Amino acid sequence: MAQFDLKGLPQRPAWVQEFQAFIMRGNVIDLAVGIIIGAAFTGIVSSLVKDILNPILGLIVGGIDFSNLFLTLKGPHVATLADAQKAGAVTMNFGLFINAVINFLIVAFAIFWLVKMISKLHSKPEAAPPPGPTPSEVLLTEIRDLLKAQEGLAGPTVVSPKLIDPT
Repeated sequence: MAQFDLKGLPQRPAWVQEFQAFIMRGNVIDLAVGIIIGAAFTGIVSSLVKDILNPILGLIVGGIDFSNLFLTLKGPHVATLADAQKAGAVTMNFGLFINAVINFLIVAFAIFWLVKMISKLHSKPEAAPPPGPTPSEVLLTEIRDLLKAQEGLAGPTVVSPKLIDPT
C-alpha cells in the first residue's frame, strides 16, 4: 500500500531508489559488456565443438556423430535427427546434450586460462611497510633505555613485596 506525503502524492517505494542506484553503478555496465562478449565467444566455441572437435571425437569412438544420437519416443524411427524432426517424431536428443556439455567444458576451460593470464598480467600492489612507532612510543622507549642504564650503574633494584599489587 502506497504511503502519501504531505502533498497527497504517493511516495516512491524504497526499492525503486535502490534499483535505480544499482542500475547506475559501473558493475552493471561491465556485466552487460561481459554478456555480449560471452555471447560472441559462445558462437566461436560452438563452431569449434561442432566443426572441429566432434568429428575428431567421432573418429575416436568409431565414427559416431553426437548430434545424431537420439531416442525416438513417438513416431517413425529414422536414421537422422533431421529426418525425425521432419517426420514430426518426438525424440530425446541426448547427442545434442552431449554437445552442450562439451561446449560448456570448453568455455569453462578457456575462461579459466583467460582469467589465469589476466591475473598474471595484473600486478599486485606491494604491501605497505608497517607504520613506524608513534612519537609517544619513541619517548617511552627512550625512557626505558635510560632507566635500564641507570639501573646498571646503581646495581639491581629490590622491590618490596608490599609494593607489588597481587591483582
